Amino acid sequence: MSETTQQQLVHDPVLRQRLRFERTVEDGRDTLLVETWVDSGGGVTPHIHPAMEERFEVLEGRVSFLSGKEWVTKGPGESALVPAGVRHAYRNESDTEAHMVCHATPPSTLQEFLEDASAMSRAGLITRQGLPKGPGALVRAAVLVESYRDMAVLLFPPLPPPAIQRVVMPPLAKLGRRRGIRPGRIAG
Repeated sequence: MSETTQQQLVHDPVLRQRLRFERTVEDGRDTLLVETWVDSGGGVTPHIHPAMEERFEVLEGRVSFLSGKEWVTKGPGESALVPAGVRHAYRNESDTEAHMVCHATPPSTLQEFLEDASAMSRAGLITRQGLPKGPGALVRAAVLVESYRDMAVLLFPPLPPPAIQRVVMPPLAKLGRRRGIRPGRIAG
């Protein structure tokens, strides 16, 4: 490891997790370390990172990972690799907190996306399934989806398929931008 930048914890009450970010270099590649504490019942819905590989290392507890169509559960000392372009998710189905570190390469805008999504969660704008609560939240979610579309594709139902999202989200995001909604100020 070389030069690093570390931040405070980012709390996401809807996804029931806390995140800490550290940018570093591993094996000569820019990497974002996302240290994550996932409460019982917490986790993320299925999504794809078109150009980012993620390697999750479980430090404590047990985490179930979806990679493609298969769920596997990993414990302390075990890891799960998700290549770029593969549908994935994770969840903590145990009764205790899980602790893990994700190595995201290249980092892209993952940190900014997770900070904005967590801000929407803290503002009470999204459901447990990650869906917007009401028209105002929908416009904010459209700005989020459009701002980070090259880094993440959200796949969970009842959200429309990505082809429909590509038609519906840009006009909603344009409306949101006209209202002053921008990355880093999604919730606010």
